[in-house]
Amino acid sequence: MVHSFKRRFIQSVGLTAAACVLASTSFLAQAEVPAALQPKVEKYKKQLGDWAAKPAMVAAVRDANTKGPGGMSNAKWNDLEDKDPAVVATMSGPVATQIIKWEEDKNINKLYLRDLKGNLIAGSSKALLFNAASRAPVANALKGSGWSDTDVKPDPTTQIKSVQISTPVLDGGKVIGVLHASVTAE
Repeated sequence: MVHSFKRRFIQSVGLTAAACVLASTSFLAQAEVPAALQPKVEKYKKQLGDWAAKPAMVAAVRDANTKGPGGMSNAKWNDLEDKDPAVVATMSGPVATQIIKWEEDKNINKLYLRDLKGNLIAGSSKALLFNAASRAPVANALKGSGWSDTDVKPDPTTQIKSVQISTPVLDGGKVIGVLHASVTAE
């Protein structure tokens, strides 16, 4: 009995130590948004909201919600080359062209439009994930208001130190999709 208790205690201490190491390495990889960067983040959150309200963005999301993802999944998306027609389609057409033009602003290092289920509609580059519904930028904006991360960290797609931001796309006051971006931290 004592031996069993000792073993559980040692295992518990080992797990706690491992959790502390993981937490500290995670902490080193991200930093709180500096006060000097916060006005820039707020400026682009507002800008994102203005862009998401453009009739072309609303119409594209409404259309994508009607059509659905066409059988695309994250696994299928991951296997596609950058030149694949499905990938190229997300970076062509009037909405994608506008998104790419907006993303020419060097303070933004990616910009994506997604439907109500988090599926990619259009973007400035090949997104890491076709469906990002479970990711904070998409999940939070789908709740109905603009969102920004509280950390500066490498963007998952571009690897540039950034702050993730997002805003809902609204149609008649109802959330129908998300526009999200990364604001360059430097």
